[in-house]
Amino acid sequence: MKQLILMRHGKSSWEYDVSDKDRPLQERGVNDAHLVSKTFGLHTPEIDFAFASPANRALHTGMIFLRNLHFDLAQFRVNEALYDFSGQSVQRFVEGLDDKWDVVAIFGHNYAFTSLANTWGDQYIENVPTAGLVHITFGVDSWSDVKKGTTKQMVFPKHLKK
Repeated sequence: MKQLILMRHGKSSWEYDVSDKDRPLQERGVNDAHLVSKTFGLHTPEIDFAFASPANRALHTGMIFLRNLHFDLAQFRVNEALYDFSGQSVQRFVEGLDDKWDVVAIFGHNYAFTSLANTWGDQYIENVPTAGLVHITFGVDSWSDVKKGTTKQMVFPKHLKK
């Protein structure tokens, strides 16, 4: 069985005159990434490998998440294919993952993550919010066979705030 953890980057700041890839997280984005990772960490499977988009906001979100889980960063890479907004590049990336990994986490962007969560999962999601996480399981042995799976868990910051 394969498991995919999709996490959209936290809320980013438009305050700085920088390129899209260089936009940083807002304080809220940092806080939400901590909140989601700590909540998910209570029920997380052991992640075999993790990848992030090279965009600052996605990379930073991934670092917060993985450090809170005490994840070995030797099993982490940045991949340009995850800097994708349509979902086509991310889909090809996931389908090409090494089959030795059963549980993979990826950190990236919308519209790609909402589209793929709806394509692969069995629960409709209007929008994966910033710092939102969707955990999907697939009853297959190869990433290339990923089609329709089961949405095992959704962790969205707004559901965690009182």
